[in-house]
Amino acid sequence: MRQRMTAPPRILVATLLVAALAACSSSRVIREPGTGAAASRPSVPKYGATATVQRGDTLYRVASSNGIRAQDLAAWNGIAAPYTIYPGQRLRLYPQGSANSQATARPATASTAKPPAATSRPATPPPASTPPAAPVASGIGWRWPADGQLIGRFVNGEPTKQGIDLAGSSGAPVRAAGDGVVVYSGSGLVGYGELIIVKHNEQWLSAYGHNRNRLVNEGQLVKAGQQIAEMGRSGAARDMLHFEVRYNGKPVDPLLYLPKR
Repeated sequence: MRQRMTAPPRILVATLLVAALAACSSSRVIREPGTGAAASRPSVPKYGATATVQRGDTLYRVASSNGIRAQDLAAWNGIAAPYTIYPGQRLRLYPQGSANSQATARPATASTAKPPAATSRPATPPPASTPPAAPVASGIGWRWPADGQLIGRFVNGEPTKQGIDLAGSSGAPVRAAGDGVVVYSGSGLVGYGELIIVKHNEQWLSAYGHNRNRLVNEGQLVKAGQQIAEMGRSGAARDMLHFEVRYNGKPVDPLLYLPKR
């Protein structure tokens, strides 16, 4: 009697296992949002539009809020790694030069389009593109932001050399290089230490990094030559001032604008 009663439970267990396996084979995979094809959607340029960087913004945040991939936004504005942007900086939301071509380009029709003329000469590669030259005139009466020896120069395209470095002693005065308004005063940008950014007009910014002490607040008007900070070594290996000049968000060589010493 006992042997006959033990068979049904075994059959029942086997039946449950088969049912469980069948359920697993028919289950569906649910993808999380933001994965798959949606993550690789192409950017949609906004021709003629720009975005002004606000405090706390990152390149990725500005790109995402405008439906643009961060890589494209960086390329359109000539921003290299580590993709540092500043409050008050204006970012173009379309490729350079495409706004004019978008408005003036005419589609070719079947009656007017002509095939290119055949040529026997081998095609020559186009010349290597060079970065545009810095504007000749800024309209700003630039002054040297600090005394001290020039120990670091601007190198175009080099992320760690987007300005000049001036050696000095701790506590030495750091002065505004031109009239403007303070748009950033803090230490939130990696690699700059205690940083101050002055906006001179819609196109021009100047930045002052590695300070020991900041003496101005955001929104404060400053005059050229006014002390705005004390020199230090925050984020640097020695007491120095890192000074940058930016035109439409792009770094340019400050030595092209500062008066000759």
